[in-house]
Amino acid sequence: MAGTLSGKIALVTGAGKNIGRAIALNLARDGATVLVNGRADRALVDGVVAEINAMGGQALAAMADITDEIQVAGMIDAAVAAVGGIDILVSNAGLRRQTPFLQISLAEWREILSVALDGAFILTRAVVPHMIPRGGGSIIALSGISTHIGTPNRAHVSASKAGLEGLIRALAIELAPHNIRCNAAAPGSVDTVRGPTAGSRPTSMTDTTIPLGRKADVEEIAGVVRLLAGPEGAYITGQTIHVNGGLFLT
Repeated sequence: MAGTLSGKIALVTGAGKNIGRAIALNLARDGATVLVNGRADRALVDGVVAEINAMGGQALAAMADITDEIQVAGMIDAAVAAVGGIDILVSNAGLRRQTPFLQISLAEWREILSVALDGAFILTRAVVPHMIPRGGGSIIALSGISTHIGTPNRAHVSASKAGLEGLIRALAIELAPHNIRCNAAAPGSVDTVRGPTAGSRPTSMTDTTIPLGRKADVEEIAGVVRLLAGPEGAYITGQTIHVNGGLFLT
């Protein structure tokens, strides 16, 4: 498929469903070859790969637990061998839990941080050496509104996303000499299928509390990621782009 991302190779983590799937499809529609990552549900990943290939795009499954640096290294090596490199990393995978602070165990705390924060660190460290010889790249991490407005029962999720945004800002400065841009997209309430551990939506994020009066569609989040990944975002780095319908204003 021809587009402004033709010739680019994108790795999207947690891309089997919801926002990750929408991002993978959006990048593919604009010409990128997409590595569709998932941890365990191969059927979901294969489904997204099939969707992309059916519409004339190029996609490959890239299975790995992003909290395991050995699995990530193997995934990246296999991807580079198959498609030649990586230009875009979308660090989307994350876990959502709603647990009162005093009931959060250290194991649960570490589990949440391991995906959003440790995973982004492991992935970025693995892909940057492949971006540099290609003349640069774009790294986009998916943050969230909770870390900005303070949401009950999500202390660990909020901490992981706050750390993620700090990592992105540091990387934006350190990797700028290599023409690698680093940004975060922070969605508000999004119309997705919630997993059983995510709990109900916080009462502060209902359609009546959002100024625009509705949840975001996954395509609206994917569009912002596409902007940050492509040439239109070539002068944007170190930023957190909020996509929340006016629920949080910077």
